[in-house]
Parts: sequence; structure tokens; C-alpha cells
Amino acid sequence: MNRIPHLRYFTSTRGDMVEGVIVLPLMALIALALVNLSLAGYASVTANNAANVAARTASVAQSDPVGQGLAAAQHALQAGIGEYDVALAAPLSPGGRVTATVSWRVPNFFGGMLRLFGAGSDDVISGQAVAIFRKEGW
Repeated sequence: MNRIPHLRYFTSTRGDMVEGVIVLPLMALIALALVNLSLAGYASVTANNAANVAARTASVAQSDPVGQGLAAAQHALQAGIGEYDVALAAPLSPGGRVTATVSWRVPNFFGGMLRLFGAGSDDVISGQAVAIFRKEGW
């Protein structure tokens, strides 16, 4: 018989239960981390786009630049995930700086779990996007 004795090591199923107990929680944590980072990334990109739209709209508006910029930002944030706060500063005179700031917050699913390991963490992930344009005018 040409049976190789060390092949039994590769075909044995004795450690499958232990391997599953170790690997499945790690895979669940990795999947949760991907969801967490995806939410934060989407909220960040949405806030950045809203800040750019608000600043650009306010920079070319001839009347009520702040109102038009805020309306444009709110329209851009309709598809967003999480909570957003918009602030806009726009001068009436041409050549000034129009500054749009959008703050964002999304839930942090790891916040409760990190406390189990002694690390303090917030229950939200937050960030801020800022766009600055020059006020157009003639």
C-alpha cells in the first residue's frame, strides 16, 4: 500500500469546531468594521459634495447668497446617511471668500465593543467638510 502517513493530517476534521469558534467572531468583526467604514466614507463624500455645491451656488448668486447656498446644500444632502449640519458665510461684495462647512455624524457600531477592552470610544463617528470659493460678481 502506498499510503502516505502525513496526509492524514490534511484530511482530518478533528479541529473544525475549534477553528470555527475562533474564525467566525473575527469574520463578524471584520464585516462590522467594513460596514462602519463604509458608512463613514459615504457620509464624508456626501458632506464634501454638499459643501462644494453650497459654496459654488453662494459664490455665483447675485441675491441672497446664503439662502441659496443653504438650499443647495440641503438638496445635495437628501441622499446622505447620518446627520448633517450646514454653516455658510458669504459676503455680498465680489471678491470675498464664501465658506461652506458641513459637519457629519454616523453611528459607530464598535463604540460599545471597544469599552469591553478598556478603550473609550464615542457612539458616533464624525467629521467636517469645508469648501471655499471666491465670490463672483461684476
